Amino acid sequence: MPNDKTYWFPAKRYGWGWGLPIAWQGWAVMAAFAILVLAGVAFLLPSRGEAAFVAYSAFLCAVLIAICWAKGEPPSWHWGDR
Repeated sequence: MPNDKTYWFPAKRYGWGWGLPIAWQGWAVMAAFAILVLAGVAFLLPSRGEAAFVAYSAFLCAVLIAICWAKGEPPSWHWGDR
């Protein structure tokens, strides 16, 4: 059975993790992440303070990592093209 899974985020060439998106869905996730962080800067930071913004940003980062884990290539350590 062929693996028809399309990845939104490729594995990095060097190191561990994911690179820039390779599908429009990945770019949409990155755009939504950036918009939500900027919205937190504009609305949450002035009204609730730094601690709330840090917690909000940590939550957004955790969600982004979960999406990358689910829709990206399996992460592993890479040493280039070897």
